[in-house]
Amino acid sequence: MDFGQDEIARAISGLAGDVLRAECDPTASPGDGFDEGAWAALAKAGLLSLVLPADLDGDGLGIGEVAALLTEVGRRAAAVPALPALALGALTVAQHGTAEQRAALLPGVGDGTTLLTAALSEPGAPLPETPATPATAAPAILMRSGDHDDHDASRSTQSSGPWRLTGTKTSVPYATRAHHVLVTATTPDGVGVFVLDPHAEGVTLTATPTSTGAAEHTLTLADAPAERLGTDTTGGTAAALRANGVAGALAFGSGALAGALELTTEHLRTRHQFGKPLATFQAVAQQIADVYIAARTVELTATSAIWRLATGRDATEDIDIATYWLTSETLPAVRTCHHLHGGLGVDVTYPLHRYYATLKDLARFLGGAGHRLDALAGKER
Repeated sequence: MDFGQDEIARAISGLAGDVLRAECDPTASPGDGFDEGAWAALAKAGLLSLVLPADLDGDGLGIGEVAALLTEVGRRAAAVPALPALALGALTVAQHGTAEQRAALLPGVGDGTTLLTAALSEPGAPLPETPATPATAAPAILMRSGDHDDHDASRSTQSSGPWRLTGTKTSVPYATRAHHVLVTATTPDGVGVFVLDPHAEGVTLTATPTSTGAAEHTLTLADAPAERLGTDTTGGTAAALRANGVAGALAFGSGALAGALELTTEHLRTRHQFGKPLATFQAVAQQIADVYIAARTVELTATSAIWRLATGRDATEDIDIATYWLTSETLPAVRTCHHLHGGLGVDVTYPLHRYYATLKDLARFLGGAGHRLDALAGKER
């Protein structure tokens, strides 16, 4: 079976690679923002419109094509919010939102002016299938217009949000910059996804540290108003949101390890010691071969999981295998890359540290190797 990219995915990979090589700032420190130049360039190239429906000037594509883009973003360790904005946010809205929700939430995604993100994890529970955060249906409250200093008492308005959320969500990327957050929560009928304004009443944002320095927050929700995404009440939308996010992280992480490998092999090819390239020394060749094996294994398992998800097959086991390999193998592999660079490998002006930091944040997002091994063993099913 051929798992190679199709023509569309190859075109996306090639275009994204060209854009990021030209526009990505390797010294960018994301902070509360991100690499605005690279993000704008991706938007101008049409790469932020991949998942938008045709009626919103998009391409109507899915997770396979988003994964091709995220792999190239990872290959450059680019400081852009592609994972939360596309894999978590826009793709899930495009797939499961109502026509009205798509029309309200997706315009602006394609040109990079609207940012979506998602809140899935909770304290001590990365990406739980059944969130501890409850969602309760709020009765419609009619308020006299006089309550708003309008003396025409014949008019009334409804309270914002038919649902209310209470709980704590962790590891929410770019929460202060996002226009809306997709939040998983449990209702009396099952698990759903809810659209939340991160700046609404009842929402408290607390900044939390990340390895890359990218903005991330804990959301404390106290009767915060929200709207249910789509009409599904079986938990399918929440499962799709988790799957999209994990698949996007796999593609991003696979690209990041490939980028670290490329950087290291070029260093070993061009750096000389005792009059010979470092790559010709047997011990060096053995260590970089181990990194190559790890990178190819992560790529293969990620490709298999994403392919199954993109083609509508059951991807649960493949995702569990791929996430375990990514969380357990990528960080030791990049540590070897640091070692093979010598002192240059720990220089913050050299880009290698960005790959290590990116993979640390991805491993934490996925719950770490121990958590993923438990999932693979079936303890969380």
